[in-house]
Amino acid sequence: MTRTVRGVVATASAVALLAGAAACESGGGGSAKGSQRLTVWLTVDAQESWPDLVEATNTRFAQQHPGVDVAVEYQQWTTKNLKLDAALAGRDVPDVVEMGNSEVVNYLVNDAFAAVDPANYDHSAEWLPALKEPCELNGRTYCVPYYVGARVGIYRTDLFQQAGLTKAPDTYPELITDLDALKARFGAQDHAFSALYMPGRYWYAALAFLKDAGGDIAVKTGDQWKSALSTPTSVAGLKAWKDLLDAYYVGDRSKDNGDEPAVVGQGKVAMFYGNTWEAEAAADPQSGGDPALKGTFATFPFPGPSGGPLPPFLGGSELAVPTKSKNQQLAQDWIKLFTDRTSQQRLIKANTLPNNTAQLADVDPAGVNGSAAKAAARGWVTPPAPGWVAVEKANILQEMLESIATGKHTVEDATKTADGRIDAVINKN
Repeated sequence: MTRTVRGVVATASAVALLAGAAACESGGGGSAKGSQRLTVWLTVDAQESWPDLVEATNTRFAQQHPGVDVAVEYQQWTTKNLKLDAALAGRDVPDVVEMGNSEVVNYLVNDAFAAVDPANYDHSAEWLPALKEPCELNGRTYCVPYYVGARVGIYRTDLFQQAGLTKAPDTYPELITDLDALKARFGAQDHAFSALYMPGRYWYAALAFLKDAGGDIAVKTGDQWKSALSTPTSVAGLKAWKDLLDAYYVGDRSKDNGDEPAVVGQGKVAMFYGNTWEAEAAADPQSGGDPALKGTFATFPFPGPSGGPLPPFLGGSELAVPTKSKNQQLAQDWIKLFTDRTSQQRLIKANTLPNNTAQLADVDPAGVNGSAAKAAARGWVTPPAPGWVAVEKANILQEMLESIATGKHTVEDATKTADGRIDAVINKN
């Protein structure tokens, strides 16, 4: 299944709705004393990829709470937040909602979600930081990690063989050697061939190099966030990314990775950095891919210049209980079952990464997500700052990277400009 990248879609009006919701009457922690209908909002990923997990959870929940009807309603990523904002402004709210890990901060600062006790959930001490940290505010936890996805290196095994390469690179020097061999073998004959597909506005990739060098997008001092893109370590990481792009990417530097599977499916790319499902999508006509490429892709942990796996952005989901839910205890009981170690094993079997480091070891190293599991331990997420939604809406990162990729500005100048733009909005709710 082709999954969308989790993005923040909240708007200024949505935040206003949230503020109104927080001021309204709270439903309290009303377990079985409230409605005997528990409403759960999940995204279509669960419906399409692990419906058996939903069914099993509901069966287990019914054994614990006979007579409580669980209504699971599936939402689209592109519209769910607008629907949630409208619901929170009224009185009829879902009891459990799924959120992207980069979406929750505005809901937390507006008191939209009820606090939970991590001690009640399996493997909470090992929750992946990229899922755990967005759920925390002022020392309390307001959502429960669900699952996560990580980007990896994906390559054409047939092109590797034709270039005399026998395996995927394990180190950054090996990566460079392999890319040089692919460029020499295919790029000399076809000037539209990219040994590595790396479009300029692909910020998940570029910032992975920034993180690998020890840089940060933004740092918090006291209660204030400050952009850190122009620090020496951040600049060093972005320069490494730019060097790789200059050497091996042939294509439009002013675009993002939104059509990556379709571009790779044209057959003029040897390697790219993406989600594991994109390897399948590149051979799927419905995604613009070429079915003739089916079976020619393999994955590997993309090595970073620092010597370890390139730290991937971990796009994942959280589960939260709205403050206005009248069934808060029932909702937490359902989430506990849906995210426990047994349920995480079901997610692993569905080729999805678990919410904790302990069970990453259970992912088949030879399977489609084996490489992603290796990289996930170094994963990161965007800063949980109140104004991060505004940063993403303004496309500050994409515009900075495009200016670097196209040579319009140096890394130093582009990052200083971006820092100023981010600092102007990152602390505003």
